[in-house]
Amino acid sequence: MPTIEQSSRAPASLALNNLRGLVILIVIGFHAAIAYLNSTPDSAFAFDQSPYKWRAFPIIDSHRWIGFDLFCAWQDVYLMSLMFFLSALFTWPSLARKGWNSFLRDRVLRLGVPFVLAIVIIMPVALYPVYRVTAIDPGLAAYARHYWALPFWPNGPMWFIWQLLALTFLAAALHRLVPGLVTLLGRWASTAALHPVRFFAGLALASSLAYVPMALIFTPWRWNENGLFALQYSHALLYVVFYLAGLGVGAYGLERGLLAAGGMLARKWWSWCAVSLSAVMLWMGLTALTMSYRFAVPLPLQLGADVSFAIACTAGCFFVMAASVRFLTRQSRVLGSLAASSFSMYLVHYIFIVWLQYALLGTDIFTIAKATIVFSGTTAMAWATASAMDGMPYWRRFISAPGSPALRAACATVPFDGRTPV
Repeated sequence: MPTIEQSSRAPASLALNNLRGLVILIVIGFHAAIAYLNSTPDSAFAFDQSPYKWRAFPIIDSHRWIGFDLFCAWQDVYLMSLMFFLSALFTWPSLARKGWNSFLRDRVLRLGVPFVLAIVIIMPVALYPVYRVTAIDPGLAAYARHYWALPFWPNGPMWFIWQLLALTFLAAALHRLVPGLVTLLGRWASTAALHPVRFFAGLALASSLAYVPMALIFTPWRWNENGLFALQYSHALLYVVFYLAGLGVGAYGLERGLLAAGGMLARKWWSWCAVSLSAVMLWMGLTALTMSYRFAVPLPLQLGADVSFAIACTAGCFFVMAASVRFLTRQSRVLGSLAASSFSMYLVHYIFIVWLQYALLGTDIFTIAKATIVFSGTTAMAWATASAMDGMPYWRRFISAPGSPALRAACATVPFDGRTPV
C-alpha cells in the first residue's frame, strides 16, 4: 500500500482530490439553478400539501432559462451515483486496516453525527423561506407548527449522508461475512485500465437491472413521504450498484485500474464525452415522450426511457472520471482547498442557496445573473463557514481532513466522507 506522501503525489489520487473540489461546485451550481428552470410551474408548491414537491423545487422564480433545464437534467442523471462511487473507493483499504468495528465507529462519528445536526438545525433554517412563499401566517411560530406537522423530517440534500452511512454498514458486513465478493469485484475491475468498455457494459447492465424495475413500480420521481430518512425509491438499488463498483475499483488499486492516469479511460475521454451526451439526449427525448401521456405510458416507451437513464447515468460517470484523470492530475490550490472543505460545504450550502434565491425573488434582473449571484454567494459563504467549522475541536478531529499538507491531500480524495484511510 502506498504511503501518505506517495498517495498525495499519485496522479489518480490528485485527480480524485481535484474532482472532489469540482463536485462540490457542481452540487452548488445544480441547486443554484433549480429556481430558474423553464419546466417548473408558474407558482410555488404549498408547504404542507402532498406530494411536497418543494423538496425538489424549494424556490420557484418567475425568471427562467431553458439552458438550466438541460444542465440540471444532465447532473440529475449521473451526479449522485458518481458521488457514491467515489465515496467507496477507499472504503475497503480502511476496513482492512481498522477492522469493521473501529471502521463503523469512525463512520458514525463522521457521517451520523453531522446528519443529525443537519436535520435538527440546518434544514429548519434553510426551509423557512420555502414556507414563507406560500404562507398565510409567515411568523416563526406558525412555521414551527407547519414544519413539525409534516409527516416526514425534511432531509434536503442530507439524504445522501444517511444513505452513504447505510452503505458503509453494508461494506462492513461484506468485509466481515463475504470478503471474497469484493475481491471478485476487484478482479473484474482489474481489466478496466485496458478495457474500460467492458467495465462500462457490465456496470450499465447492473444499473439497468437495479433501476428499471424500481422505476416501473414506483415511477422515476417518487420519494417517500414518511419518517426520518428521505428515499427516492427508483434510485435506491442504483446507488448500491455504484457503491459496490467503487468498492471493487478501490480494492484493486487506483493507479493500476479504471482510474489509472495513463489508462484507456483517460486517453479516450473525448469518446466518453460523446457517449455521455448521446445517452443523455436519448433519455431526455424518451422522457419527454412519456410526459406527453396524461395517463398510462406504453410499457415499451417507459422501458426505453428507464434503460436509457441507466445508460446515461453510467456514461456520465465515465466521462467525468475520464476527463478528471486526463486533465486534473496536477496540484490545484483552489480545488485542493475546496476538496478539503467539501464535506462541511455540502452540509451548510443549502441554507445559502435557498435564502439567496428567496431574496432575489422580487428583483428584476436577467436569469443568468440571478443564478450567478446565488452560485457565487453560496460558494463564498459556504466556503467561509466550512473554514470556521474546521476550527471547532470536534469538527477538526472527526470531520475535517487533519494533519500535514501531505496528509490533507491524501485525506481529501474521498468525496464527502471525512478522512481517506491510508
